[in-house]
Amino acid sequence: MTILVTGATGTVGRIVVDRLLRAGQRVRALTRNPATAALPGGVELVAGDLGGAAGALDGVDRVHYLAGMLDPAFAAEQARAFAERAVKAGVGRVVTLTGVAVTVRRPGSYEMLLEVEQAIEGSGLEWTHVRPGEFAVNKLDLWAHTVRTEGVVRSAYPDALGVPVHEADIAEVAVAALLEDGHAGRAYSLSGPQALTHREQAAAIGEGLGRTLRFEPLTYGQARAAYITAGVPADIAEYVLGYQAEYAEEPPTVLPDVERVLGRPGRTLAQWAADHRADFS
Repeated sequence: MTILVTGATGTVGRIVVDRLLRAGQRVRALTRNPATAALPGGVELVAGDLGGAAGALDGVDRVHYLAGMLDPAFAAEQARAFAERAVKAGVGRVVTLTGVAVTVRRPGSYEMLLEVEQAIEGSGLEWTHVRPGEFAVNKLDLWAHTVRTEGVVRSAYPDALGVPVHEADIAEVAVAALLEDGHAGRAYSLSGPQALTHREQAAAIGEGLGRTLRFEPLTYGQARAAYITAGVPADIAEYVLGYQAEYAEEPPTVLPDVERVLGRPGRTLAQWAADHRADFS
């Protein structure tokens, strides 16, 4: 069986590729620049993008599809065109990576992802949607620098809850949907196994690193300035802070789908930090 992985060089895609190779599958990776992909040996690299790489779908049985890979403004159109080519090529199954925003219907966040899902569903392909919530790996952009240099985490909304999910759990749910039967027509909303305040998240990261980290609360404006100083684009900083403000008033909850699909609890934030120890050092 040959499986095409789009977004193969991304945070989740790389792990999807790794787990598929471990399972003995033939993996084809769609990437704009094969020369810099740095994927394992044995992966067939195809240069191109979702807009139409010649031959990318030839002989492919199943696809891992990353929503909005090219341009979010045209994501649904891209998905419909890709699905049409997949049907013509004889692809049987598509697993989409979208987001939990589709589940909670947060205005401004879910519309594009929902349209992508609907485009895939309308194609006639067998489909499964994987909808992760907050990625734990985002903590690297927001907190890693001050952890490395000062041993401190600074954040607005210190008592707002979050349920960050390990990227490996996201990838392994996607791989299960690609390889196993029984997932067709299902949408899995993914979270981590613990609801933690920002203070508790800092403590969990310290636990995983084997260090005690200080926590310093910030105002909204201070946090925005700190993120921008750390290299986060202003619009992304506003987006992240908007989610944090929402979480403070409408806390997210632990979702059961990681354990339902994988048969075990998701990895904790402390485990995630331990897995990323080098990034914090």
